[in-house]
Amino acid sequence: MSTEMKHGLLLIDKHPGCTSHDVVVQARKLLGTKKIGHCGTLDPSATGLLILTVGRATRLTRFLIRAPKVYEGTIRFGLETDTYDLSGEVVAEHPEAASRLDDDGLREAMESFTGVYLQTPPPYCAKKVGGVKYYELARRGEETPKEKKEVQIHEFRALAPLAAGQDLPFLLSCSSGTYARSLVHELGQKLGCGAALASLRRTRISSLYHLEQAVDLDTLRRRLEAGEDPGSAWIPFDDIPLPFAEIVADPQQERRIEHGQTVLVRGIEGQEGDWVKLLDQRRHFIAVGAVVERIGTGDVGIVQPKVVFR
Repeated sequence: MSTEMKHGLLLIDKHPGCTSHDVVVQARKLLGTKKIGHCGTLDPSATGLLILTVGRATRLTRFLIRAPKVYEGTIRFGLETDTYDLSGEVVAEHPEAASRLDDDGLREAMESFTGVYLQTPPPYCAKKVGGVKYYELARRGEETPKEKKEVQIHEFRALAPLAAGQDLPFLLSCSSGTYARSLVHELGQKLGCGAALASLRRTRISSLYHLEQAVDLDTLRRRLEAGEDPGSAWIPFDDIPLPFAEIVADPQQERRIEHGQTVLVRGIEGQEGDWVKLLDQRRHFIAVGAVVERIGTGDVGIVQPKVVFR
């Protein structure tokens, strides 16, 4: 592996037919390192942006995995499946009800999901109960829990008018942990015609990572074998953008941060409990800290290093 690719983020455009873990396994072989993780599972049939953390960047997974996601996909109305997508067995069909759908009713139903709501995970998913995955229970014919989880839908809308006999393209912007399959299934129930997820592609993670930056594994392999730069798909550790403020430490503060000691800093815009990215004066990434106290009404506060990289 290139010495330039030991620590950082690798943005992969995942192909259908493989799991997120499969991508991690292949990336470990390509880069020659075991220390690789991913930030947010994609179903085997789904495609699009998957962030891999490499080397010391694996310690950032908990911050990146919670970022909101944006997807584009397609919905097939008039049927229901046991997996809530087209990979499963059809359990009900409602073609006549689907033929009566209209754009105004569809728009109103989709908009009704925006905001915070309680979502039931699909029966075939990797969520665990008592150490057993839901899909393992479902495959054994056992009932999966109906435990609901709070998610937030920022935007859910059609990207084209309804057309007879065609799947509907849609856009979904949502919080981490949202199941697009469940959302589509519940939309079909609300409309009274059933619906299944026909395709799904993740296009963005937060406002910082875009599908256009990513490469698929085959392209990455060819570039590495040819000794070429992976391009925008690779983000070196010091350049990793995070969804919170940056603080540049002076040399004295830097030494305290390296020892896990609190520092008094200026330039704090957030509230107590907010995360900050701590850099040295050469803009090397040295730690992630949390604001533990605001002082006065200005931008001064005390930061406690939480994840130190030195």
